Amino acid sequence: MVLGLDTATAATAAALRLADGTVLERRDDPPPGAHPGHATRLLAMIAELLLDAGSSWQEIGRIAVGVGPGTFTGLRVGVATARGLAHSRGIELVGVSSLQALALGALEGPPGEYAGVPPEVALAVIDARRAEVFAAAYEPGPAGVPRQLTAPAALVPEQLPALVAGTRGVGTREAGTREVGEHEGVAQEAEQGAGRWLLVGDGAVRYRALLTGAGLEVAEEGSRVHLVAAAAICELGAAARRGAGGTLPEYVRRPDAELALEGA
Repeated sequence: MVLGLDTATAATAAALRLADGTVLERRDDPPPGAHPGHATRLLAMIAELLLDAGSSWQEIGRIAVGVGPGTFTGLRVGVATARGLAHSRGIELVGVSSLQALALGALEGPPGEYAGVPPEVALAVIDARRAEVFAAAYEPGPAGVPRQLTAPAALVPEQLPALVAGTRGVGTREAGTREVGEHEGVAQEAEQGAGRWLLVGDGAVRYRALLTGAGLEVAEEGSRVHLVAAAAICELGAAARRGAGGTLPEYVRRPDAELALEGA
């Protein structure tokens, strides 16, 4: 079995992938403005999953943890918890990109999510606060594992349309790149050159008006594809090669507290 954990966003997510492929999930999504429950809920959720599955720690063969990018405190809690559990119980540990897990949910799509054809490219966007987002683009890859088209980066939301346009032709499409910046008509160019893009994640939700105004498509409000699902963390963790995937948090940018001290 695979235990999957993610604390990259305000949500606390945990899932248990059983030997037959069945997945049990638990998540805690605090209301807007509320303090995340990473430190208080994560271990309790894991215990609930084991109880529901009628399983024990001895049956878990691998722990997969989302390494971000995401909030500094959240990632520290999730990664430290996963490391502690893996070390104390002698279980293999792998790190999984939280953005890749977000993209996996978008590319697969929950049953009945898409009336038409699923997106060809998912742009995973996590709210980074400070008027920034963490973002990376993915397309379907071998064995259902999304292939990364752009490296995770901290950007201002206004840069996302240019990122879409600059990524057309990357991966399985005709080569062609462009520097990220402000361009006119970027969404139209991207649509012509790279098929249907779909933006997902709490960052895409927060800046929906700006992004849709630039011609980009954001998944419907309230859609489950905006959530980093622990089930996706399990799936990617199960597919990872033995010993692959570091477990250092992927902060992408320097922590807020460090910048505040520097500016004091």
